[in-house]
Amino acid sequence: MTGYHQANFYRFTARQDASGIDLIHTMARYNAPLEIHVHGQVALRSNVTFQQLQDVLKPLWKYAGARSLSDATGSFYEDEPGIKFDAQEHLLQMCWTVEGDDDFRQALDEMCMNLNEVAQTGSAIEVTFYDAEFDEEEEGDSPDAESRDDFVILFVGPDPASIMQVQRDLLVQDVVSLMERHFDGAELGGVVAAVDNLFSQRFDDLVNSLQLGKPPRGSGGGGGMGHGGGRKPRHLH
Repeated sequence: MTGYHQANFYRFTARQDASGIDLIHTMARYNAPLEIHVHGQVALRSNVTFQQLQDVLKPLWKYAGARSLSDATGSFYEDEPGIKFDAQEHLLQMCWTVEGDDDFRQALDEMCMNLNEVAQTGSAIEVTFYDAEFDEEEEGDSPDAESRDDFVILFVGPDPASIMQVQRDLLVQDVVSLMERHFDGAELGGVVAAVDNLFSQRFDDLVNSLQLGKPPRGSGGGGGMGHGGGRKPRHLH
C-alpha cells in the first residue's frame, strides 16, 4: 500500500437475512491507527468445508466486527479480492485489509494455530502493518517522528517439517536472488547445500527435543526388538 490514507471512524457491511431484508451492521474501529494487510495462499485438506473454515478464521472476522466469515470476506479496499475459499482446488486465498491495532497480532496467532489443523502443506502468510496516522510529508522532518509500519511472515502447516520446508524455500530464494547479483546461479550450489544442512540440523534438534521425557521404545512390556529408536525421520531435502 502506498500513499497516506485517513482511517475512517466506521465501516459498514450490508447483508441480507432469511427474508431478504438488508441488514447493516457497524464494523467499528474508532480511530484505528493501523491498516493491516493479510496476504497468502494456504492449501487445505480435501475434506475441509466452508463451515470448518469459518471456525478456523473466526479470530479474523470476529476482530473485524463481522457476524460470520461471509460478512467479512470483503477487504477494506474494494480492489482487493478479500478472503476467498476455492472448494474445488481446496485453497484459501487471502488478500485482505482490515483496520485495527497491535492487538490484531493475537488474532493472527489464533488463526495460525487453527490453520495448522486444516492445512495440507506448509504455507507462508505475509502481514503488513501500515501506520495510517503517520504522514511522511508532515512528520518526515521531525527527528522524533517514527512510523509504526511493520512486516511479518507467518508460517502454517500440518507438522514442523512442512513449515520448515517453506521457511527453507523462502530463505534459499532470498539468498540466491541476492547473490546472483555477483555470482552465476550455477556457482551457488554450495550455498544452497549449506542452507539445507542448517535446516536439517534444526529439524534433528527439534525431533530430539520432542523425544525427551518419552519412555524408551519397547518399555512397558511391549517386547521391543532392541534396535532402539526406530526409523530416522526424513530430512527436508
